[in-house]
Amino acid sequence: MIRANDNYSKLKASYLFSDIAKRVGEYQLKNPGAQIIRLGIGDVTRALVPAVIKGFHEGVDEMANDATFRGYGPEQGYGFLREKIAKNDFQDRGADISADEIFVSDGAKCDTGNFQELFATDIKVAIPDPVYPAYLDTNVMAGRTGEYENGRYEGIVYMDCLKENNFLPKLPDEKVDLIYLCFPNNPTGSTATKEELKVWVEYAKENKALILFDAAYESFIRDEELPRTIYEIEGAKEVAVEFRSFSKTAGFTGTRCAFTIVPKNCMVFNSKGEKTSLHAMWNRRHSTKFNGVSYPVQKAVEAVYSEEGKVQIRDQIAYYLNNADIIRKTVESLGFDYVGGKNSPYIWIDGKDRESWDFFDLLLTKASVVCTPGAGFGRCGKQYIRISAFNSFENVTTAMDRIKEALR
Repeated sequence: MIRANDNYSKLKASYLFSDIAKRVGEYQLKNPGAQIIRLGIGDVTRALVPAVIKGFHEGVDEMANDATFRGYGPEQGYGFLREKIAKNDFQDRGADISADEIFVSDGAKCDTGNFQELFATDIKVAIPDPVYPAYLDTNVMAGRTGEYENGRYEGIVYMDCLKENNFLPKLPDEKVDLIYLCFPNNPTGSTATKEELKVWVEYAKENKALILFDAAYESFIRDEELPRTIYEIEGAKEVAVEFRSFSKTAGFTGTRCAFTIVPKNCMVFNSKGEKTSLHAMWNRRHSTKFNGVSYPVQKAVEAVYSEEGKVQIRDQIAYYLNNADIIRKTVESLGFDYVGGKNSPYIWIDGKDRESWDFFDLLLTKASVVCTPGAGFGRCGKQYIRISAFNSFENVTTAMDRIKEALR
């Protein structure tokens, strides 16, 4: 008898963004003439920049010629791309990361979800609340939790991120083994200083724990004093894995490319307490289950690091951050408290006396604007909504005018 993985039955009935899509679909069916503006899911809306398109074409043209055609590439990514990532994203910022510590993949969501496969099922996991759902759900699927009760899973250490602590997780009261951190944060848009990250690195070293650090939104940091990578913190290479993505940085949500950094001196421990190379383990997993990102896509990503590509990417990020400024000003004018939007494309808004799904329904039905209800990110998000800056300037300004009208 073929048996199912019973841990899947612990998952909530549906995924957050599926719930949103269902409600939006029902509203559109009842209101076929409504011009819905989507500021919910964090999907980019602007075209790939010219330098990237040029790189894409070069890669495709090479694939059309027998002399330059490529079949299977290295699972870890082509050397030409890994070298550029290492230099531009880390070495130029004083972080000692080498090209062979970088693993190119088809998405940070996949990597953050898959990485937990490397660890025993009985480890203690600490996860912020609110949080990107994939961190939690993949650990549920792996069997590291009990049942779902009162908005939380048994067996998980939740780190509340509240207005009172500036939406930054505090060190857990009990010893944990695996820690998820995300800065700039999704969904709250909050950021962490070097001093704040240093506390986590020291905790991980003292407790032989590992940090999984999601830096998918680092390119939106405007404050030069804020760290762009956890490896700017001394000792982080011993206790942290970092995930990066080109989805929001360069508009690759539909093109798919990301990378994960697993330092060679980052160790985990086997059942006998002996040190084991995490780099070697991930390399084995990556090589066994993944055949690499396509060559044309990697050529397109290489162009992100060209001089013209850097300028064009900066301009595109500035475009979205300008949208974020417009959203922040609107939120302020309406008297709502919020966080994010300054070094992040997300604005996390306190709905005051409204539950997040009620606020979602209000904006959808009264303004035809889609946001993301904070309850979908955890119990601490139940009175918040997230608004994304990923849309056109015209749509964002129209959406803000509609929201003003609906809420006044």
